[in-house]
Amino acid sequence: MKISRFTMNPFGMNCYILWTAPGGDCIVIDPGMMMQNEKDMITSFIDGNNLTVRHVLLTHCHVDHACGARWLATKYGVRVEAGAQEAIIAEQMPAQAARFGLKIDSTPLVIDHILAEGDVIDFGGEQIRVLETPGHSPGSLSFYCPASSVIVTGDVVFQSSIGRTDLLGGSFSVLIDSIKSKILTLPPDTVIAPGHGDTTTVADEKIYNPYL
Repeated sequence: MKISRFTMNPFGMNCYILWTAPGGDCIVIDPGMMMQNEKDMITSFIDGNNLTVRHVLLTHCHVDHACGARWLATKYGVRVEAGAQEAIIAEQMPAQAARFGLKIDSTPLVIDHILAEGDVIDFGGEQIRVLETPGHSPGSLSFYCPASSVIVTGDVVFQSSIGRTDLLGGSFSVLIDSIKSKILTLPPDTVIAPGHGDTTTVADEKIYNPYL
């Protein structure tokens, strides 16, 4: 499985495309496209590699991660998939955009398919395991690919930092528990692909993250 990262929007959010090979399948995680050129960047990669989109997954439904989800899912005829407790945040997409002064078209987002702890997505001969990692938002999910030794964490943990907990449904204690029980228990060489910034590893965050 290949993983490509695309950094976009004013928040420097990382959108990830998991894909097999040219002419194969792909999964898009956190399509936060706010501008036409960002949409073009993602569709050019998908169409240029002749990929078939199988899933649009959201780690959580904050506007910087989810504002392009409905557009992308509609374009490729798939569902928007996220955690159940993200529904209330998804519905507030226009209010989120207004709160940050974003001049973008936004409508309330409806989650088409609910993902929960223990769900497994079969993809490219691998299994992607769904982990519930709340704290940054109430229904935050992480997507763990053990065969590729990578976990996509959204805004749960970053290189030497953690996600903010002052937004709706956030909790510092819950976030720390999620990180320690769900992420730091993974093999040390597991690559953490965060929602912002560079990749890191479980081993490095155990040693260098001052919050942990």
